Amino acid sequence: MTTMDTPHKNQNSDSGMSRTVAYEPKGIAKTANYKVIDAIRNGEVPEPTVHPSVQAPDAVIDVQNFNLYYNQHAKALFDIRMKVPRGAVTALIGPSGCGKSTLLRSINRMNDLIDGVRVEGEITLNRSPIYAPSVDVIELRKRLGMVFQKPNPFPMSIFENVVYPLRIDGERRKSVLEEACEKSLRAAAIWDEVKDRLKSSALGLSGGQQQRLCIARAIVADPEVLLLDEPCSALDPVATLKIEELINEISERYTVLIVTHNMQQAARVSDYTAFMYLGRLVEYGPTAQIFQKPKLIETEHYVSGRFG
Repeated sequence: MTTMDTPHKNQNSDSGMSRTVAYEPKGIAKTANYKVIDAIRNGEVPEPTVHPSVQAPDAVIDVQNFNLYYNQHAKALFDIRMKVPRGAVTALIGPSGCGKSTLLRSINRMNDLIDGVRVEGEITLNRSPIYAPSVDVIELRKRLGMVFQKPNPFPMSIFENVVYPLRIDGERRKSVLEEACEKSLRAAAIWDEVKDRLKSSALGLSGGQQQRLCIARAIVADPEVLLLDEPCSALDPVATLKIEELINEISERYTVLIVTHNMQQAARVSDYTAFMYLGRLVEYGPTAQIFQKPKLIETEHYVSGRFG
């Protein structure tokens, strides 16, 4: 296998933009011997290649034999088994439609909102099963901060956007709300930009500022995990770089699981990377190994852009 010169986490690099993807290999990849990918295309579920070091750290999220169906005949996730290490950034990569966002949304049970969705297997959050019949889904989602592809600030003030999760949880003390708001905005690296206009509408912020505001709102209730679904896909390179720097900073306090199409971004911000294809986990390991010395040729060719 060849070795790539790929930037690592906390290393300065210009931000790349997400690229359009398709399933079929292209160029040189057409002659490659893709045993795993061919097996998947043939409807098989090959054993994923999981690096031993991924199994060693303490797992805040543990996915075991997880399957998801959109209806009786449409299956989106196939026997996913992976542990998300505590206190680290884990990236989910793979072509469009490979199940990255579906897996992410399974963790906070947002897929429950889709008619006909059915799941098998188990996902635990700090050893507590999230699909147990007794689970209060609203309470579960309070334990998981979520940031989407496009910034989605509420049509209210900057201050009210940030403290909204606390207000719906019954907090009314002004001093508590003010302290939480400042703490979260500082953690999201936007306090200095908005501290003098907290009463102004959040809709007046730039796209990058709105996304950092959404991150502040996601962490105000101190979640156990922060879920990021392509948080930079709608942002320009400058705003993207700020979000990436923010991810590096907040990963010191939170476990982060991020979906991204951007290979350079995954290499820059994550500690671990999971490569998915057509609803299956293909290879999962430390980001440095996935990008520089993966065990599968399919992974090597995907992260280097030879197919995907």
